[in-house]
Amino acid sequence: MPYPDPVVVHLSPAAEALARRIAGAVGATVESPVDDVANRLRGLFQSGTPIIGVCAAGILMRALAPEIRDKWSEPPVLAVAEDGTVAVPLLGGHHGANALARQIADALGGVAAITTAGDLRLGVALDDPPDGWMLDNPMDAKTVAAALLRGEAGILSGAVDWLSALPETVVRRPAHPDAPIVLSVGDAALIYRRRRYALGLGCARGCPPEEMIGLVGRTLA
Repeated sequence: MPYPDPVVVHLSPAAEALARRIAGAVGATVESPVDDVANRLRGLFQSGTPIIGVCAAGILMRALAPEIRDKWSEPPVLAVAEDGTVAVPLLGGHHGANALARQIADALGGVAAITTAGDLRLGVALDDPPDGWMLDNPMDAKTVAAALLRGEAGILSGAVDWLSALPETVVRRPAHPDAPIVLSVGDAALIYRRRRYALGLGCARGCPPEEMIGLVGRTLA
């Protein structure tokens, strides 16, 4: 899902210069809350804003713990050491945090502390396709990734560069250029499609969903 631009939060004057370097590298704004830091962090999190804290990881987690509920909708949260040596994705690793950590580490000459197994052993986050692609069934990504991590054989129908790192247990098969990319393991399959259209839809309060769905269908037809 798309997120707003990240906010880099620093809690001490000594961290300001580093915070501004990070903001310049990832296109973020900088904040230094002076009153009720935890409340400001929760507000950013609730609004879906990615948070990059130049502070201890524990500060972020203690502030945000009451808000952690849904991994599919929560924004990325990262902690960066005040000396810039380590960028740690804490939440939303497969929804932008891992990528942000790598981007920050490259800019600072530090290390991205990636801990998600899919990234480390499969070389790709199956539930986080790159821009221009979407996954039909993200809830099944964990099942497919776990099977591949166990060494089970899979089939990849179609060729895209961002899935080229998959293990040798995945057999590659050609597919029509306009067909979706399908990665199957046993009875489970992930279906990736190119994003070809963006649809904006407005409605009056209380509009029946069936009416909106019908309008969309007629418009696309």
